[in-house]
Amino acid sequence: MDTELFELAEQVGHILKVRRKTIATAESCTGGGIAQAITEVPGSSTWFDRGFVTYSNAAKVQMLGVNPHTLEHYGAVSAETAAEMAAGALARSDADVAVAVTGIAGPDGETPDKPVGTVFIAWVHKNGEAKTVKKKFAGNRRQIREQTVKSALEGIWLFY
Repeated sequence: MDTELFELAEQVGHILKVRRKTIATAESCTGGGIAQAITEVPGSSTWFDRGFVTYSNAAKVQMLGVNPHTLEHYGAVSAETAAEMAAGALARSDADVAVAVTGIAGPDGETPDKPVGTVFIAWVHKNGEAKTVKKKFAGNRRQIREQTVKSALEGIWLFY
């Protein structure tokens, strides 16, 4: 893991620890990369509750409660799906805040309206506050996934 990512995860952990809050993750395109970055930080067990890797649509429905209609109507890579993933992670954990990511890391899977690098990130807080953003990252699969992890962590840091 690069130093910048570790330091970012460390900062997120510090904020959550000071506030006595915990986080859960729901990941698709990053395949657990956010949880991995978080758990690289010593002591993260005090502020990281759990992570869900829901790569398939069936996993999104079964593990996070994403509505099948949402997936059919908006697609797995959408703001609506990301928001439902985050809400599902929060509801199915003991966490105070959750982050979810879904996107197209490539090199395949793009559509005319969702090219490779399209990523949706959602954050939700137990108090009901929620935010979803659409990102367009450039690079190869590894680079897109790394940028997604960094952006998700930065969002937690800014969200709090």
